[in-house]
Amino acid sequence: MSEERKLSSRESLRGFRRFMQLFSVFVLGMVAGSIIYNLVFQQSYNQLWLENKDLQIQLYQSEEDNKTLKKYQNRSTVVKEIKVRVEERDPPLDALAVKEVVQQLHEELEVLRGRSIFEIDSDAKMARTLLNRKVYTVREKEYSIQVKTMLVSEGVLQIWVDIRPYIKS
Repeated sequence: MSEERKLSSRESLRGFRRFMQLFSVFVLGMVAGSIIYNLVFQQSYNQLWLENKDLQIQLYQSEEDNKTLKKYQNRSTVVKEIKVRVEERDPPLDALAVKEVVQQLHEELEVLRGRSIFEIDSDAKMARTLLNRKVYTVREKEYSIQVKTMLVSEGVLQIWVDIRPYIKS
C-alpha cells in the first residue's frame, strides 16, 4: 500500500509540474503580448500626437493669415502671410522639435505681418540679424537656426531656415 501511495504521489507531482509549466508559458505569453500591445499603442499615440501638433500649428497660422487678410484686404502691398520653410537635413531631426522651433520662430516673425513690402527691407535685415544663430530650447534640447533666404512675393513672406542641434563652444 505504501508503494501505491508513492506512485500516486509521484503521478500527482508530475501532473502538478506539468500544470505549472503550462501556467508559466501562459503567463509569459500574457507578458509578451502586453509588451507588444504597449509598443504598438505607443507608436500610434506618438503618430497621432505629431499629427495633432502639426494641425494645431496649421490652424494657428491659418487664423493669423485670415485676420491679416481681413485687415489688409484693400492693400496689396503688405505682408499678409508668413511661411517658414525648413531645409531638409540628411540625418533628420526630431519632427516634433522642428515643428516647435518653427512655431516659436513664426511667433517672433509676427511683427513683420502687415508691413509694407517696399519697406520690409530694413525690417527683414533686422529680423535676419536678430534671428540668425538664435538658440531655441525644445524639450530640454537646444537648437540653433540659420536664416538662409527671405523672399516677399504677392504679400507672402517666405523664410528658409536651417535648424541644427546647438553645440556649445
